[in-house]
Amino acid sequence: MDCIFCKIIAGEIPSTKVYEDDMVLAFRDINPAAPEHIVIVPKNHMESANDITEENIKYVTAIWQVIPKIAKELGFAENGYRVINNCGEDGGQTVPHLHFHLLGGRKFTDF
Repeated sequence: MDCIFCKIIAGEIPSTKVYEDDMVLAFRDINPAAPEHIVIVPKNHMESANDITEENIKYVTAIWQVIPKIAKELGFAENGYRVINNCGEDGGQTVPHLHFHLLGGRKFTDF
């Protein structure tokens, strides 16, 4: 498989990890859109939100459990943050592996 996020999960491509467990990997985005920009991926390959099933929803649940932990650890949970998932080409998804962007460290006024 030629998935960049699968290669990051496997350690074939370096990343700046901020969190890892048996289901989830979170690392700093290489082109941050905010002072804190973390990419959170399931360790199970799913191309997009369209591929979430009853069998793999546990990975998405794990991600949503980790998001507030990361925000708190990095110091922006109390002030707030934004979580983004892009699905498909028209939705702005550029890497075909389900992932969430956790953005913090500034006030977001645009949508």
